[in-house]
Amino acid sequence: MDKKKVTVPQVCHGHSRPVVDLFYSPITPDGFFLISASKDSHPMLRNGETGDWIGTFEGHKGAVWSSCLDNNALCAASASADFSAKLWDALTGDVLHSFEHKHIVRACAFSEDTKSLLTGGFEKILRVFDMNRLDAPPTEVDKSPGSIRTLTWLHSDQTILSSCTDIGGVRLWDVRSGKIVQTLETKSPVTSAEVSQDGRYITTADGSTVKFWDANHFGLVKSYDMPCNIESASLEPKSGEKFVAGGEDMWVRVFDFYTGEEIGCNKGHHGPVHCVRFTPTGESYASGSEDGTIRIWQTTPANLEENESSSRRVKHSVDEVAKKIEGFHINKEGKTAEKQSDA
Repeated sequence: MDKKKVTVPQVCHGHSRPVVDLFYSPITPDGFFLISASKDSHPMLRNGETGDWIGTFEGHKGAVWSSCLDNNALCAASASADFSAKLWDALTGDVLHSFEHKHIVRACAFSEDTKSLLTGGFEKILRVFDMNRLDAPPTEVDKSPGSIRTLTWLHSDQTILSSCTDIGGVRLWDVRSGKIVQTLETKSPVTSAEVSQDGRYITTADGSTVKFWDANHFGLVKSYDMPCNIESASLEPKSGEKFVAGGEDMWVRVFDFYTGEEIGCNKGHHGPVHCVRFTPTGESYASGSEDGTIRIWQTTPANLEENESSSRRVKHSVDEVAKKIEGFHINKEGKTAEKQSDA
């Protein structure tokens, strides 16, 4: 029997509390970027290819549950237990605006055209903020049946996809009418929902099951039982032939999309895996854990020539990014001795 090759990840330290959300930007002229959300209240920005730390966004007073970047990776957003969502300048680290809420904000997402920011949380209200009129009251979508756990956009910003922390299913909202038009039924609450890069599939994790749905007709395409309770799953964006999943057993597993067969198992985290995401190139994927680390795993081992070429690309990319984000060391005034909220 052939032995499976051992994958050695790039380990990214920096967070002092569990990492609960990861988000990769699309590919920009300066490469692509990774932003992480953590219960330590400080989202972090990294070079998406190398995992190198770029900067830390400081200003939240509670656990940050979700973070994202716009399509150009020029702005970041974060959702926090301090009852706020914040908009950041991703080049300087400055807070551009703080959107105040009346309860914990659990999820945030930029629209594809970057003109809107969507938020949701314990208030059970989906809010759409206008990025061109930051002080304007948000548009409120019809009330969610449960506390909001995940949010994303679909169909060129015509549809919103949401899941709840306390009830099963994924709800699809028509942006114009503000009403639920479809529900994808699941037995357990959906802890992760991702729209594939080509817009064909919705990948969900609920309980010990990973499901793939047709993103246009909403039929169930595939459903696979996992070895443990899974918190997050992500489909490889280029070929779509494999997906990764992570959960309570602390391992990051790789599966064949067509058969559900496990084709890899990566060990290294020292706590449950809360989030997994593929890079937009599909060459690697990241995992975030209760242990406070992010690990970046290569999809396939590269040969020496490819490694040398990659090193040259990475060095050039890092040098360019360094020029653009010079001075992105946010002041420490946001750090206080106040007790962090984990809610």
